[in-house]
Amino acid sequence: MKAIEILRPGGPDMLQLSERPAPAAGAGEVLIRVQAAGVNRPDVLQRKGGYAPPPGASDLPGLEVAGTIESGDLAGSGFSVGDAVCALVAGGGYAELCAAPIAQCLPVPRGLSFAEAAGLPETYFTVWSNVFDRAGLAPGETLLVQGGTSGIGVAAIQLARAMGNTVYATAGSDEKCRACVELGAERAINYRTEDFVAVTREATGGRGVDVILDMVAGDYLPRQIECLADDGRLAVIALLGGSKAQLDLAALLRRRLTVTGSTLRPRSVAFKAAIAQRLRTVVWPLIEAGRIKPMLFRTFPLAQASAAHALMESSQHIGKIVLAAGPDSEKRMVGEGRA
Repeated sequence: MKAIEILRPGGPDMLQLSERPAPAAGAGEVLIRVQAAGVNRPDVLQRKGGYAPPPGASDLPGLEVAGTIESGDLAGSGFSVGDAVCALVAGGGYAELCAAPIAQCLPVPRGLSFAEAAGLPETYFTVWSNVFDRAGLAPGETLLVQGGTSGIGVAAIQLARAMGNTVYATAGSDEKCRACVELGAERAINYRTEDFVAVTREATGGRGVDVILDMVAGDYLPRQIECLADDGRLAVIALLGGSKAQLDLAALLRRRLTVTGSTLRPRSVAFKAAIAQRLRTVVWPLIEAGRIKPMLFRTFPLAQASAAHALMESSQHIGKIVLAAGPDSEKRMVGEGRA
């Protein structure tokens, strides 16, 4: 099969199209004929040498794919060979074939292309796990999304809005702020020209927000503490601003605040399977009803993975960047997840 390898840690030019033996599906796994693979910040970090695959995972980058089931252990899954699925994987997505735990597979939602579906698993698994499970965002509460036009941000804004929450978001340009509002944010804050702390507190009548989804960390952390309402929760999922920060612990105690962090990739199949079931029950119907819409910014051929990474690092995109690994990546899906 064709696959994208990381030659050595470095820039986007370290991604190279190569030939690899096809992976084998083990117990509880299926082999997916990949039509499209999502591009994510952890892929960039892995390429730079800062995010090694967990033990036993493929060394190839790529954490989410969409395609058709080629073979595998299908017993009791409800899936069949030939079904169109998207899946969260621990690696190996940048390839024509990818092994995935069947418990981490979901049907391609009705009406979506493979390219659109490939951008769902990593983002929605992450948002659900951190915003709703760890931070416990409840109906009627408020959410601040740092980086509202990233793949994660686009998913978080739409999902929280669909679940009955008021959403605020930050972005780095007026164009991106307009996109956040169009996605459902009550107010978008241009962090280059506005103070997100002052704007957030003013928008909430001085109360602050209940939950913050944070991809920045670093020196944002003390400012985000100021944004939280009493009993507020801060969920850190990335460190684009750095891994070190000062924290006023007295404020945490006095205002009963919670700061939590997580990485999804090394978690167990059972942990991810539980999220998959919640997504299928709660989120997939919202997607199929059109209340949540994938925002696909650009699709690159698999061989142009380096260009996709360069775009990701430029932060000029709004929504998802996807690699097309098969000829049917842009084909619209019909019926119950079958091509």
